[in-house]
Amino acid sequence: MKQERNAVLAPTPQADFVETQYITDITSRATTYIKAGFPVHFRGPSGTGKTTIALHLASKLGRHVVMIHGDAEFKTSDLIGGESGYSIRKLDDRFIHSVHKYEEDMSKQWSSNRLTLAVKNGFTLIYDEFTRSRPEANNILLPILQERMMSTQSTKGEETYIKAHPDFCAIFTSNPEEYAGVNRTQDALRDRMITIDIDHFDYETELQIVMAKSQLSWEDAEKIVKIVRGLRDSGKTEFDPTIRGSIMIAKTMSTLETTPSESKELFAQICQDILTSETSRIGSKTNQERVRVIVNELIQQYY
Repeated sequence: MKQERNAVLAPTPQADFVETQYITDITSRATTYIKAGFPVHFRGPSGTGKTTIALHLASKLGRHVVMIHGDAEFKTSDLIGGESGYSIRKLDDRFIHSVHKYEEDMSKQWSSNRLTLAVKNGFTLIYDEFTRSRPEANNILLPILQERMMSTQSTKGEETYIKAHPDFCAIFTSNPEEYAGVNRTQDALRDRMITIDIDHFDYETELQIVMAKSQLSWEDAEKIVKIVRGLRDSGKTEFDPTIRGSIMIAKTMSTLETTPSESKELFAQICQDILTSETSRIGSKTNQERVRVIVNELIQQYY
C-alpha cells in the first residue's frame, strides 16, 4: 500500500510554469481531446518541453497523476503488476472442545503496478517516452484505450478483467523514431491516440521561460535566447539547441550572480561549453569547433 501511495502525484500546478498563448493553445486542444475520451500523445524532439506540458495538462485536469518512464527492459508485468508472495489463512475449529479441526489455505497475492493503479482508481496516466519500452510490453494498452478493459493473467493461466474507472485518462510523450533507443510505435496503438507534434517554442515563450527559471532580467534573458535561437537557425549543428540549453546558460549565470552584460568573456565560455555539449551526441570535435565559431559571432552581433 505504501508503495502505491508513493507512485501517485498530486495534481499541483508548477510554480514557475510559463503559460503563453502558444502553451494555452496546445493545452486547450489537448484538454478537448481528453474530455472527448481520447488519449493525447505529445511527440517531438528532446528538450522541447513535452513532459512539462504533459504535467501542466494533468494539473488542469485536477486528478491524481501516475507517471511511468519508458524503459527497454520493461515487461508487461512491470506496467500492470503480477503475483507476488502468498497469503496464508489458518483456522482452528474447536466446536467440540475435545476435537481440533485445522484448515489452512494458501493463495498468491496480486501486486499492482502503476498502470493498474491508474486504471482502477481513475487517475491520469503520464507515460513519458513510451516508445522506449518494447512494443510487446505496450500491447496491454490496446484494450485499455479501446475497450477500457485491462486483462491480467495468473501463473495458473486464469485471466481476469479490470474495468477502467470512468475518470481514467492517458497522456503519452515520445521522441521521433530516429532517436537512439526509440522503438517504432505499433500502428494499432498510434491509431488510438491523438498526436500533437511539439516543436521548439516561439520566441516569446522561450524568453518568458528563461526569465522564470533564472530570475534574470528581460534584457539578459533576451541575449541568451537570441544566441540559442541564432545557433538553431544556422542549421550547422549536429543537433538543434533547445530551450534546455537556454535555461542551463541562464541558471549558470544566475548562480554566479553575474549577467551577460557584466561578464562578457565568462558568458561566452559558458555558452560555448553548454551549447557544444547540447548539440553534439557523438563528441564530434568538428561540430564543437563550428559551434564555438557561430556562438562567438552571435555574441558579437547581439552585444
